[in-house]
Amino acid sequence: MGLGVGIVGLPNVGKSTTFNALTKAQNAESANYPFCTIEPNKAIVPVPDARLDELAKIVNPERIQHSTVDFVDIAGLVKGASSGEGLGNQFLSNIREVEVILHMVRCFEDENITHVENSINPLRDIEIIESELIFADVQQLDKKLDRLKRQAKLEKGAQALAEVATELRAHLDEIKPVSTFARRDDENFQALDKELRFLSNKTIIYGANVDEAGLLEENEHVKVVKAHAKEVGADVVVLCAKVEEEMVALEEEEAEEFLRELGVKESGLKQIIRLAFEKLGLASYFTAGVKEVRAWTIVKGWKAPKAASVIHNDFEKGFIRAEVIGYDDFIAYKGEAGSKEAGKMRLEGKDYIVQDGDVMHFRFNV
Repeated sequence: MGLGVGIVGLPNVGKSTTFNALTKAQNAESANYPFCTIEPNKAIVPVPDARLDELAKIVNPERIQHSTVDFVDIAGLVKGASSGEGLGNQFLSNIREVEVILHMVRCFEDENITHVENSINPLRDIEIIESELIFADVQQLDKKLDRLKRQAKLEKGAQALAEVATELRAHLDEIKPVSTFARRDDENFQALDKELRFLSNKTIIYGANVDEAGLLEENEHVKVVKAHAKEVGADVVVLCAKVEEEMVALEEEEAEEFLRELGVKESGLKQIIRLAFEKLGLASYFTAGVKEVRAWTIVKGWKAPKAASVIHNDFEKGFIRAEVIGYDDFIAYKGEAGSKEAGKMRLEGKDYIVQDGDVMHFRFNV
């Protein structure tokens, strides 16, 4: 669907370790030196959803298919990246292609793992990365402003764009992200953002990477990250990337037991995946048959014909109506037959907005 999450951060903060665990495949090289990741690694990660298991208990399908989120492991940025330091602009362009940023921040002490800034200071690390995103936006905006100023002499539309761009430039000069710009609802700003894909306007999730002790008790580094996140309206997930990677080889029940022994209720990675799915503005509807129980990924607010298109384009073109059972009803009445008998199946038309968890069948003309 063209939506994805980019994992960013300074070198050696746990990005590639997290990526390895996310994908359950050791295909993003983790090494104790900067820039071990040179090409961005991409993976499609299933979204944990217990509702699929509950549907499967009723339907007994041959297979279960989850909704997915695309994650991209982007090489470590350093101070000066926007000016070409480290591997610089190559990776800033990779970030431009994603919609949500998972900003990994190191929140543990370990003298055996080097830090590019030679000390552990999460707030400084966050400021380095996010300042580089702002500086990259300034470069993009300056190029656009030069063109707009020339066009503004001839086109009224360009004048309005130039005005907003000039205000935004002044805002960025204060090292403030695009996400806090006062005129973000302005259609001219939105036109600029659609074209330039401002890096500092993307939704951020902070991944506070701790050691095992940090899973049991919130350390001072995590407290700093949470305070900053609250200030900027972002979410924080605390995880131990090393532990998550170690669980890759375990069966689901073994992994859950391992977490219980550590005193942890749920994997940090599962929290990240679900939160990323939500922040991308996505939802799932279900189909439930003997061949498969499946979650289909849609954008929140899609109407039934558009939602049908993710199964096949012909479903949208020939859409007649949708048979819809709410998830809770499907479970309560033990499937499609029971839900029909209880009057819980609805026939919905082209204007129906699909809800997360709907169990659906589509009727369409071939």
